[in-house]
Amino acid sequence: MSKMFERTEINGMALENRFVRSATWEGMAATDGAVTQKLVATMADLARGGVGLIISSHSYVRPEGQAGPWQLGVYKDELVPGLKEMTAAVHDNGGKIVMQLSHAGIFASSKLTGQVPLVVSDHEEPGKKPCRQLTGQDIREIVAAFADGARRAKAAGFDGVEMHSAHGYLLSQFLSPVFNRRQDEYGGDIQNRSRIHIEVYQAIREAVGENYPVLIKLNCRDFVENGLSLEDSLQVGRMLADAGLDAIELSGGLLTGGKLSPSRPGIKSEEEEAYFREEAGYFKNAINIPLILVGGMRSYQMAERLVENGSADYISLSRPLIRQPELINRWKSGDLCRAECESDNRCFRTGMTGSGIYCEIKNNEKNK
Repeated sequence: MSKMFERTEINGMALENRFVRSATWEGMAATDGAVTQKLVATMADLARGGVGLIISSHSYVRPEGQAGPWQLGVYKDELVPGLKEMTAAVHDNGGKIVMQLSHAGIFASSKLTGQVPLVVSDHEEPGKKPCRQLTGQDIREIVAAFADGARRAKAAGFDGVEMHSAHGYLLSQFLSPVFNRRQDEYGGDIQNRSRIHIEVYQAIREAVGENYPVLIKLNCRDFVENGLSLEDSLQVGRMLADAGLDAIELSGGLLTGGKLSPSRPGIKSEEEEAYFREEAGYFKNAINIPLILVGGMRSYQMAERLVENGSADYISLSRPLIRQPELINRWKSGDLCRAECESDNRCFRTGMTGSGIYCEIKNNEKNK
């Protein structure tokens, strides 16, 4: 049997294969971040489709950290019953699910939250939207909010949690000199810029205990001038691994990154897939915890090659599973045809209509 369908574990969380559904914004939650039946059904479909591990969409841990409409929330205890229904649907269909914990920082929607965004460093550029620089007290409260979110996730039956420190969201902003120009203990060198990550990890670990998977989604680079470098990212990964972190999901780029964004368009060949694979090799050589690699995966052959040659331990996909939630079962059956996803990102545009993300092409074919 291929290594892709071996049974493995991450801190006691047993996984039936090495395929992970990477977090995405589904646009299917209620206006207050609560779970809906549509979201429950989507998670159940992914579990039935054979993916080894589902990572939930980025779930905001405080109201002012909401990035977009119909985003999943985990900021209050009243959301736990709906989250329990979602995890039960995944488990009933043989799957495992981890909650991604997030705060959008400067990318929060003031239109939705009614508050000015919290930022790592205030900006002086004219024309920038209003914001407020985080105080020391704000940072302590956000650390506590991540821990509270993890506690709620565990109570709701999630199999683990993932800290979102990629793509320019708040934790990612602390790491990036583009956003972080602080002069206190949270700014300057990479030890200071990653201080909040260690604090968040330790607070989460205290909330959930030692025998519960805690992961991070981490940028390998920001791919912009003066952004997070590979060298600094490796240092962050090593520090977190030494602190007890269970796995790293490696991504890259910023929401504002254009052609080098996290969701790159026009992936037509295997060479264009796995666009963080070079950086993954450095992580695997330097850090001895499981590595989950995301970024443009479309072919089974590329996924298997990356695991076989030791570049990654798990392969994470997102957009292909919007079009084909059954993709992993298809590959397991022996049909190794490339994923049908055209990497046009129109699925996110459909989500802004209020009906949730879906593949426009697949929907049009069904309606013919």
